Amino acid sequence: MAATLCFSHCFLLSFLLSFATLTLAESRDGSFFTSPSNLRFPKTQAEKLIRALNLFPKHEGSQHPSQDYNLGASRIVEKRLKFPLLGNSGDSVQDLGHHAGYYKLQHTKDARMFYFFFESRNSTTDPVVIWLTGGPGCSSELALFYENGPFHIASNLSLAWNDFGWDKISNLIYVDQPTGTGFSYSSDDDDIRHDEEGVSNDLYDFLQAFFKEHPQYAKNDFYITGESYAGHYIPAFAARVHQGNKNREGLHINLKGFAIGNGLTNPEIQYKAYTDYALDMKLIQQSDYNSMSKLVSDCQQAIKLCAADGGSSCVSAYMVCNNIFNRIVDISGGKNYYDIRKACDGDLCYDFSKMEDFLNQKSVREALGVGK
Repeated sequence: MAATLCFSHCFLLSFLLSFATLTLAESRDGSFFTSPSNLRFPKTQAEKLIRALNLFPKHEGSQHPSQDYNLGASRIVEKRLKFPLLGNSGDSVQDLGHHAGYYKLQHTKDARMFYFFFESRNSTTDPVVIWLTGGPGCSSELALFYENGPFHIASNLSLAWNDFGWDKISNLIYVDQPTGTGFSYSSDDDDIRHDEEGVSNDLYDFLQAFFKEHPQYAKNDFYITGESYAGHYIPAFAARVHQGNKNREGLHINLKGFAIGNGLTNPEIQYKAYTDYALDMKLIQQSDYNSMSKLVSDCQQAIKLCAADGGSSCVSAYMVCNNIFNRIVDISGGKNYYDIRKACDGDLCYDFSKMEDFLNQKSVREALGVGK
């Protein structure tokens, strides 16, 4: 773990997918829940987190009627960005290559994958870097506007340059994935992905189309990056790129490496680490640690059952293991679980409303080509 108690943006709700590869959509009929008393609990809590960090928080998911785009052979519709406000940032956005687009996923009925592409402020020969936010179901715009993207959103909803944006040394792609996340959508539920194989195939298809659309970047070094549940996406995606290169399935992608920040990879190990870390950082006392040892043991057993049986046993594991996290948060007295140096501000410890307000402006949505 890093120097902060950092459960990335949708960390807790990704637990259910770690072994059973279930999605929220699969649990909406309540078939995985064992009694009326707990029928709604995990679903309600997880949906609250996902909607709070999704660009469509008032809706069940990003499902929309099919739109008749003239995709042509590339299957990509892309437009150069001209945001209406940029604040006092020096160079205007028109001076740089900033793009937003949709890719009609090849092996789906009607799925469209939304992406941003920011050309490097330094050189077109800089590496191409793709960023994947986790969740599952958290939009990559979170990273774009709050972490490593070219801009920050000011209080007046103008954009100011991020002096530490990764686009200073790389050609940067942000993707809303899997389908149903952020501005990515489909009119058909069959297009929703339920495992890493489906996700990695969609990303590989997108990447092939992207480099055909931007052939000047096809030979650049390429890196896959992300956080949280992307700890599952990224290795699968990297393996898919390697397989495609080995089998000469399309354009050769010059994969040089990948980076995972705060990745969810193995909950059986990681939930135990929460108590170890909390004790080391003096968030809890030794007596608290000792009393939680039974919770940790129960959590590890529940995870084993989830891996073996799936279904309702995974919901039980979620509830059992989440008790560890909730107990630490309660004892620590409202510490920010992304950064223990701060107090938690609101349900998610940070206020992401500026992003929602900015992206829901009519002028911005028209600039992005995402409709009303």
